[in-house]
Amino acid sequence: MPKTLEFGLGLFPTEPAARMVELARLGETLGYHGLWFGDSHLIWREVYVTMGAAAQATRRPTLGTAVTNPLTRHVTVTASAAFTLHELSGGRMILGIGAGDSGVRTFGGKPARLADLERAIAIIHALHWGEAVDAGQGPARIVGARDARIPIYIAGSGPRILELAGRVAEGAIILVGLDERFIRAAVECVHKGARAAGRDPASIRTVLWVPAALVDDPEATRSVKAHIARIIIRPLPVDLGADDLEVVRAIKASYDYYHHMDTAADHGQHVPDAMVPRFALTGDPALCRE
Repeated sequence: MPKTLEFGLGLFPTEPAARMVELARLGETLGYHGLWFGDSHLIWREVYVTMGAAAQATRRPTLGTAVTNPLTRHVTVTASAAFTLHELSGGRMILGIGAGDSGVRTFGGKPARLADLERAIAIIHALHWGEAVDAGQGPARIVGARDARIPIYIAGSGPRILELAGRVAEGAIILVGLDERFIRAAVECVHKGARAAGRDPASIRTVLWVPAALVDDPEATRSVKAHIARIIIRPLPVDLGADDLEVVRAIKASYDYYHHMDTAADHGQHVPDAMVPRFALTGDPALCRE
């Protein structure tokens, strides 16, 4: 059976929760299959409050964190929040999780080690299945949880974290842009991890996370540059060329996590126009659709 291609909408809670709920309703009306909510508690509104309201306001699309991390909340809190949203939404919850980016960088923290991320996922799975598990200070369980099969997707761009997704998660959220070489290499990392764990690579869902400005306007190119800057300063599955690495160095020197993915962020200015088509969809909607 061929794989199905679905389209989701990324919603970063930069505006009050009521406005984010309006956008969630609009996303459902427009036919998006999934609504993904960013989690960066110091620069955006609280993700689980926002998602709870969106769960009440929608009926069909899946609702996912894009993405949370194992550091800013205790792992048992994250497990409970996901379980509650799973119940509230009628089983539409997806827990997207990564090592931590702006959510930890904004207060001087560092991303989690992959071993700690893997352990957090194992704990969350066990808690959702109704098991008692050592969550760091002794045995813990979620009262009421029993065989809640809430999919966990790991977000990443580098080979090691993508392999981890293939080993232990139900899906991978891939942030590598649109270059076919990068996409194929990233998917192969996920499949490599799955094979190493004795899993069927085809069973791992993949989400390609792509910045987009689907409007025939000269500003479209500028508006995605901060998102591209976020992608290329992370490890990637294919080596960048010398010119690209110069861009990366300039972005890293000026990156401000309090303007993470802000379309007006100064660090986005370092991304040249020629780089945009490799990492984002912009311009005339008909051409983007093609």
